[in-house]
Amino acid sequence: MDHDHDYDLLVLGSGPGGQKAAIAAAKLGRRAAVVERRSMVGGVCINTGTIPSKTLREAVLYLTGLNMRELYGQNYRVKDDIAVDDLLGRTQHVIGREIEVVRSQLFRNGVDLVPGSARFVDPHTVLVDAGDGTHRQVSGERIVIATGTRPARPANIDFDDPRILDSDGILHLDVLPRSMVVVGAGVIGIEYASMFAALGTKVTVVEQRDRMLDFCDSEVTESLKFHLRDLSVTFRFGESVESVEASPRGTVTTLASGKRIPAEAVMYSAGRQGATEALDLPKAGLTADRRGRIEVGPTYQTSVPHIYAVGDVIGFPALASTSMEQGRLAAYHACGEPVNSLVALQPIGIYTIPEISYCGQTEEQLTAARVPYEVGISRYRELARGQIIGDSYGMLKLLVSSHTRHLLGVHVFGSHATELVHLGQAIMTCGGTVDQLVDTVFNYPTLSEAYKVAALDAVNKLRAVAQLDVPVAPAAAAASAPRPATPAATPRVPAPRSAKRGAPSARAPRKIPG
Repeated sequence: MDHDHDYDLLVLGSGPGGQKAAIAAAKLGRRAAVVERRSMVGGVCINTGTIPSKTLREAVLYLTGLNMRELYGQNYRVKDDIAVDDLLGRTQHVIGREIEVVRSQLFRNGVDLVPGSARFVDPHTVLVDAGDGTHRQVSGERIVIATGTRPARPANIDFDDPRILDSDGILHLDVLPRSMVVVGAGVIGIEYASMFAALGTKVTVVEQRDRMLDFCDSEVTESLKFHLRDLSVTFRFGESVESVEASPRGTVTTLASGKRIPAEAVMYSAGRQGATEALDLPKAGLTADRRGRIEVGPTYQTSVPHIYAVGDVIGFPALASTSMEQGRLAAYHACGEPVNSLVALQPIGIYTIPEISYCGQTEEQLTAARVPYEVGISRYRELARGQIIGDSYGMLKLLVSSHTRHLLGVHVFGSHATELVHLGQAIMTCGGTVDQLVDTVFNYPTLSEAYKVAALDAVNKLRAVAQLDVPVAPAAAAASAPRPATPAATPRVPAPRSAKRGAPSARAPRKIPG
């Protein structure tokens, strides 16, 4: 790279995507810098999004004793009067530690941290406003936009009122509301709805669509809905909000159907807006869509080849995990280095109470694509570890190809779902089969043992079908005969398929709304 610019790679934003892009470039021996406001090192992920919300969830689970009630009774609680300070104290501690981790990683790798907000002057140069009246121009041969998103705010809703909140405002509550309306049953809305319900808040969820999390397995979402109703959550599907009125006594949410819902607070989860309005994109030859998102190609290049965009600012899937990988891939491409990735088999993790996580395809997708499959299910209540931890509702579901016996999808609901999913993901990325799970020895007692139980369930079903098969004409047999279920045979493991080839087991999940 030439030295006519201050840096070989200039990154705008220090969230997961920006961090990994800058560090990857530095590891490759390039001069790299990150532009970020002093108050937002680590980006939305650490300061207002992923880290605070997941830390809050852990505090809720611990203080309410919710996970232990199966063992110690429904009245069990670690703390009777839980205050906001009890919850946010742990959150602020973790945020502070994570910010220091990010600063340390950038420093150790020789990445410059340029404090301030950037806007383009030309396609290679940004003007950085430090926020104290000083400005500085910085240039980069390659630029990565990783500015993230902010909560979308409908124009007809008064977010200045302290009782009408978005997901950022949740972290600034003075008291825990006794009742709350959550508008939007996307990932963020349902995560917060389950947390407040666990705290004892009477929650009503309003959603325009006729179901929640429609990109997930329907059996899993029905189980989640059952558990949330058990925590006194009310669902209003197929409903839209017409207005929200606030008075000294609380709020009233009016729905288009005429229903009026009183509550102490309202939380809006109406999707996210790309944080691009202050970048002055036209100066760089770029535009954003109405949601502030920037369009990119397969290598995360924008319409201006030397400018890349990664993370939430490019839209789906808008996950911290995939943003990190996008940052790494963009940096390698910008540096002209070869790189491989398995991003097409990314896991989806939803930190509701209980957790949901999956990788691969759903039953609905496979049915629509006319791909024959068998289902193997394990329930936590059948596992010794499930009894030990008091989780009687968790489940793990495997979707197995009826012909090749490869794993097509793994869906987990319950304790540690977001950790357990990775074993199924690893099997799929290696082109493994259900037989390998059957033949594997798992530690006992563990939740991971659910994989073997589910695999045995699927194999037994495949065997039953094979035993009942009647002879067919030779031509038809050659075209569609299922693979013989011979347990003694060692399955042949094909080489991993490239994500670009679009194999059924490597298709990316559908877009996550909300």
